[in-house]
Amino acid sequence: MRVALDTNILVYAEGVNGAERKQHARAILLDLDEDEIVIPVQALGELFAVLTRKARWTAAAANDAVMAWHDSFIIAATSTSVLVEAMELVIRHQLSFWDAIILAASAQSGCRLLVSEDLHAGFTWRGVTVRNPFDGGPSAPA
Repeated sequence: MRVALDTNILVYAEGVNGAERKQHARAILLDLDEDEIVIPVQALGELFAVLTRKARWTAAAANDAVMAWHDSFIIAATSTSVLVEAMELVIRHQLSFWDAIILAASAQSGCRLLVSEDLHAGFTWRGVTVRNPFDGGPSAPA
């Protein structure tokens, strides 16, 4: 089963926001089938922004981290059809535009789960269910 990762999972796995979050994020990754992990390109862009702005990494170090994620997992592109579906999600479900991009890209990549701390846990759209692994529930699909 394909599983998409939201930005916060990547950020935490890089050690931003403390050792406990890093351990939890890395445990999530270990629980998933590496060949089925999808990362929306939007999440990679957001990761770069967080690493350079919030964590104050150099742009070169942030680039290295982003490219490591890029080279390790399936990347879901932000296409025109993703853009159109994201705008529809904003209109119909009042999601933030950037979260909608991630959800639409996840759906178009055949994901059944989006692991995210930011989106509404339990929300399902086009077969993709959002799960928050930091709310005390299970971190990966059963």
